Amino acid sequence: MPANTSAEIGVRDLRTQLSDVLHESTVRGRITYVTSRGRRVAAIVPVDIAEAAEGGQQTPGDAPSV
Repeated sequence: MPANTSAEIGVRDLRTQLSDVLHESTVRGRITYVTSRGRRVAAIVPVDIAEAAEGGQQTPGDAPSV
C-alpha cells in the first residue's frame, strides 16, 4: 500500500462524497479527517491502521472476540 496521506472534509461534503472517501482510504491508505464547523470531529482510516490503534484492546461493553 502506498504511503499514507491525509485530507480534511466537512460533514456536509462527506455526505455526497462518502464513496470516494472510502475508496481513497482503501486503495491509497488515505486518512480523512471529518470536520464540523472547522473542527476535527472524526477520522476515516484504513482498517489496518484502526486495528493497530486498537491493539487488540476491547472497550467496556464490547462483546468478547470468538
